[in-house]
Amino acid sequence: MDENTRYQVLRNDEEQYSLWPVDIDVPAGWQPVGKEGTEAECSAYVDEVWTDMRPKSLRERMENAGA
Repeated sequence: MDENTRYQVLRNDEEQYSLWPVDIDVPAGWQPVGKEGTEAECSAYVDEVWTDMRPKSLRERMENAGA
């Protein structure tokens, strides 16, 4: 990653996030969330929205086990 690269934020079906260069095709299993910018801007966005690092499937299993 470098200062001149423009990034986008991606999310997968497990609601995990990743930064990806905008000029490279999005890999299978990932979708853009609509946030683009510098590495710092995208990282700050991910820090704000990804508050539970557990994969979605694990969160759901844990919630169901407690029900």
